[in-house]
Amino acid sequence: MTEAMVRANGVDLCVETFGDPRAPAILLISGAAASMDWWDAEFCRRIAEGGRLVIRYDHRDTGRSVTYPPGAPGYTGPDLARDAAGLIDALAGGRAHMAGLSMGGGIAQYLAVEYAARVATLTLVSTSPGPASDLPPMADRLRATFADPAPEPDWSDHDAVVEHLVEEQRPYAGPDTFDEQHVREIARRVVGRTAGLGSSGNHWLIDGGEDLRPRLGEITAPTLVIHGTEDPFFPPGHGAALAREISGAELLLLDGVGHEPPPRSTWDLVVPALLRHTAP
Repeated sequence: MTEAMVRANGVDLCVETFGDPRAPAILLISGAAASMDWWDAEFCRRIAEGGRLVIRYDHRDTGRSVTYPPGAPGYTGPDLARDAAGLIDALAGGRAHMAGLSMGGGIAQYLAVEYAARVATLTLVSTSPGPASDLPPMADRLRATFADPAPEPDWSDHDAVVEHLVEEQRPYAGPDTFDEQHVREIARRVVGRTAGLGSSGNHWLIDGGEDLRPRLGEITAPTLVIHGTEDPFFPPGHGAALAREISGAELLLLDGVGHEPPPRSTWDLVVPALLRHTAP
């Protein structure tokens, strides 16, 4: 396991790898405002033990990667996708398996359309083809959270920030999948290693780029869609739409799981599925 700063797409990004550098690479792409820490290290190790080089990284404005002033992101959604493409070139010889969560799934779709030669396979987790009237809306329980958001914490008070992150994650989880102790451990790690606490909100301000849904039929990479049946942000119809609109895609539904990285209770299902999907 090695953490390092890598220059990609003209910026410095913090990257951590697991496994044999000579093995086929899987690039894990986090969601909005999320550092690489939310891809659990033990989950990464299990995949690496299956003969893969697992790469996780901090987006801009998260973790130890380049940081911009709060409220003033100096980049766009397509820039975040080009960051990922640059990491593939720097660490994986120009081609890798992609696994993206939520916004990271949108980035992975962009890569599969615009940088197809770099994408060996595509795994889309808790994500969507994009907002549209034919897709199910956000669940009422999460809509209430958006209608009355918690105030930002004092970013200099690390204990308060940890509690803020824990409570921020809670409404996204499935009814029985929120592991408060584990989420708090990750939140502490995030706070301890983040250079610009308060800047991750910049992700909500950036221009996301073009609507890729009309181009999903162009994707040729073998695609696995993983989606929780209790996802309140992108209800499972979003995953079903991706599987329907990307030729040959497989849909794996996780019973009782919300809008979250695959919880530990699903790893015995998800890890083998990823290894089969990325097999040579």
